[in-house]
Amino acid sequence: MSDWILPLAVGAATGVLSGFGVGGGTLLLVYMTAFAGVDQRLAQGINLLYFLPAGLMALPAHVKNGCIEKEVLLPAISGGLLCAALAAWVATAMEVGLLRKCFGAFLIVVGIMELLGKKRG
Repeated sequence: MSDWILPLAVGAATGVLSGFGVGGGTLLLVYMTAFAGVDQRLAQGINLLYFLPAGLMALPAHVKNGCIEKEVLLPAISGGLLCAALAAWVATAMEVGLLRKCFGAFLIVVGIMELLGKKRG
C-alpha cells in the first residue's frame, strides 16, 4: 500500500530541482537506475516524459522573471534537438552496461566541476 510514498517523494524533490533549473531529471534517472532497479533505457524514456511537463510548468516563471534570453533560443533549441536525436539513436544502439558507465562518468565529471569550479559573479 505504501509503495508509492518513496517515488512520490523523489518525484516531488526532483520537481523542485527542475523548477530551479538544476537537473532534477538527472537525479530522477539516478534514483530509478540505482535505487528502484529500473533498466537504464527505460529510465531514460521515463525521464524524457517527466521532463516535458516539469519544464513546461517552470517555464512561465522563468519568462516572467526575465531569465530567458530570447536571442539565443533558436540556436540553442536547434542544436539541442539535433544532438538529442543523435544521442538517442546512439544510446539505443549501445550496450546497457556501457551506457551506465558513460552516464556515471558524466555525473562524476559534473560533480567535480561543481566542487572545484570558480564562483561566477
